Amino acid sequence: MSSRAWLWLVLLLAPVACAESLRIGFGTHKPPYVFEGEHRGLEYDIVAAAVRAAGYDLEVHYAPMERLHLALRRGELDGIATTNRHSGIVAHYSATYIHYHNAAVALAARGYRISTIAELGRYSISSFQRARYLLGPEFQAMADANPRYREEAQQINRNRLLYSGRVDVVIGDPRILRYFNREVAEQVDTRQPLTLYLLFPPTPYSVGFRLPIQRERFDRGLEAIRASGEYLEIERRYADY
Repeated sequence: MSSRAWLWLVLLLAPVACAESLRIGFGTHKPPYVFEGEHRGLEYDIVAAAVRAAGYDLEVHYAPMERLHLALRRGELDGIATTNRHSGIVAHYSATYIHYHNAAVALAARGYRISTIAELGRYSISSFQRARYLLGPEFQAMADANPRYREEAQQINRNRLLYSGRVDVVIGDPRILRYFNREVAEQVDTRQPLTLYLLFPPTPYSVGFRLPIQRERFDRGLEAIRASGEYLEIERRYADY
C-alpha cells in the first residue's frame, strides 16, 4: 500500500472529534437579557460566547426559573444561568458574568416613601421567581413575612400588574420593564410616571453547574472573552436597550 493510500485509510478510520454539548437552562423571555427562542440577548450572548470559548457546544433550554432549578437537581441540565450562591440549591457556581440592576418600582401617583427593604413589607409586591433568595437575606426575610408577596414566572406579567394597579410595587430590572412596556401598551396605560426605589446593590449572576470541571472550563472561557474584547463588543450590541 502506498504512503498516500495509507494516509487516507488512517483519516477515514479516525474518530471525528466533536465538542461536548453543555445543556444550559435560561429563564423565560426577558429582553434585552434573553430573547427566548431567538438565541440572542445580552446575557444569552455572554454565556454562549464563554461556553464556545470553553470548547463546548451549547444546547439551550428555556423554562421558568423554578423549573430550571428542579431540572438541575435532577441532572436534566448541566447548568442554569441567572443564578447565584443565594439560590437555595447546591451547585458549582461560576464567576460572575453579569449584573442586573434591580429596583423596586411603583406608580408615582401612589406617592410611596420607601427607603429600606424592610419597608417593602407594607405593600403588595410582585417579583421574579426565586427573587426571595437571589436578592439576599434581608429581602428574603421581608418576603417570608409578607402575605402579599408573589413571584411571577413570566416577566411581562409584572408590567400588567403594575400599570393596572393590581399590585403596589414590582421588583425587577428597569431595562426589562421598559422593554415590555411596548408589548402591554394596548392593555394598560404605560404612560403613567413611575418611581424607582434603588434599594438593592447590583445583583451578580453566575451559571450554576452540576460538575466542578464544567464550572472551571466556563470560567476560563469567560476570562478568554473578556481578554479578547468579545465581552465588551456584546455589551455594545445591546447598549441602546
